[in-house]
Amino acid sequence: MNVVVVGAGRIGRLHAEHLTFRVPGTRLVGIADVNRDAAQSLADRLGVARVSTDYRDLVTAPDVDAVIICSATDTHTEVILESARAGKHIFCEKPIDLDLGRIDSALYAVADAGVLLQIGFNRRFDANFARVRRGIAANEIGTPHLLHIMSRDPAPPPISYVRVSGGIFVDMMIHDFDMARFLVGSEIQSVFATAGVFIDPAIGDAGDVDTAVVVLTFENGVIGTIDNSRQAVYGYDQRVEVFGSGGSITALNEYPNQVQVSTAQTVYRDLPLHFFLERYAESYVAEMLAFVDAVRTGSPVPVTGHDGKQALLAGLAAGQSLKQGRPVALSEIEHEAED
Repeated sequence: MNVVVVGAGRIGRLHAEHLTFRVPGTRLVGIADVNRDAAQSLADRLGVARVSTDYRDLVTAPDVDAVIICSATDTHTEVILESARAGKHIFCEKPIDLDLGRIDSALYAVADAGVLLQIGFNRRFDANFARVRRGIAANEIGTPHLLHIMSRDPAPPPISYVRVSGGIFVDMMIHDFDMARFLVGSEIQSVFATAGVFIDPAIGDAGDVDTAVVVLTFENGVIGTIDNSRQAVYGYDQRVEVFGSGGSITALNEYPNQVQVSTAQTVYRDLPLHFFLERYAESYVAEMLAFVDAVRTGSPVPVTGHDGKQALLAGLAAGQSLKQGRPVALSEIEHEAED
């Protein structure tokens, strides 16, 4: 299976390395990036022959089977459209786009071409969160009542990123909206958000917030909360709890080791893993293995374009809720986009 990667930034480099060394049966045959030096450096390191500053040179090549899109968000839709027209299967990092109309055009093109599209919500493939989902699906905790997701970064991103990211609800919490849908097994009906700027005034000056809590109401009646912070001084904080009629199921943080030190004064351990690439290293491999398997077997991808759209809808609803100080239904956002 011949694959090309579009985008040679941090996540593009990660996927390229996995395709080369950890995903059997695939061959990385090309890398595209507007920064030719970045693409060439990665290609040289991985032994990839084809490099281009124009992704079209690669996605239209007849020997290419699939395209991995890791470029800037505002390019995702155009690369999906070109790849679909060329009959290539597509893996696209989140979000698909920040515009719902453009997302719909991408999804229509994929459906018309009959190709597969998987969205890069890698946290679904984390062993801990996958186990929580299996427990809920197997009725281990009875009927779910409450969901709580805590997702806090070790440090804020650069202000240059904040200015163009779309805001905390669509660049950070979008992962948690997808995780909420995945764990509960139901669509989000409405979102109520509150937020503030507690970490860096420059984030507020850029039009964003750095600390947020949302309350979710699901179509099946479950109530959920998500809290995000741009800065947890102790490391990357990723926890989930689902409480139900028959008990609760919890996923805690990952640590570099299992050592606990006990003294006469205190009991302590080392800090959690500090960065998302460490915390979710294996999930990135697992999601790519799942994509490749779907292409080979013709089976459905585990994370669809619909999943990508619903997560963005929740993020946009959260942003509107914060501005208007009220719960916002996802259907409102979709209808406004259609109008």
